[in-house]
Amino acid sequence: MATTTVLQFMQKTAEDQALRQQLETLLGVGDGNISSETELDAAETEALKGERAPIVAAFAAQNGYTFSANDLVTVVDAFQQHQSGILSDEAFAALVGMSASNNVTQLDAAANPLKRLTRYLGKTYLGLG
Repeated sequence: MATTTVLQFMQKTAEDQALRQQLETLLGVGDGNISSETELDAAETEALKGERAPIVAAFAAQNGYTFSANDLVTVVDAFQQHQSGILSDEAFAALVGMSASNNVTQLDAAANPLKRLTRYLGKTYLGLG
C-alpha cells in the first residue's frame, strides 16, 4: 500500500543524513527529519501538505519510494491528527493502511522511532521482553 511506502520514506529521513539534508533543502523549512509525528514540526507539516507535496513525492520516487502527493498528504494529516488527539491509535492505524490485526507495536514502530529504539535497547541490554 502506498501509505506504507510514505511511512518507509519518512522513517528513512531519520536514518539517512544526506536524504534528510536534501529534503530540508526541498522543503525550505525544518530539519528534514519527518520520521515521526514528534519529529514533524508545524512548518514541515504545512510544506508537506501544501505545494511542496508533489515535489517531495517526486524526490522520494528518485530515491526508490513511489507514492503520490495525495498519499503523502494523507499520512502527514494523519500524523497531525493523531498527535493532537483527534485520532485514536486504532483510527490512525486504519488511516495509514495498517489492518486492525496489526498490533500497536507495529504502529509505534512506524509512527515513533524513539519507542522502537527504547524497545530494542530494553530487550538488548535489559533483557525486557
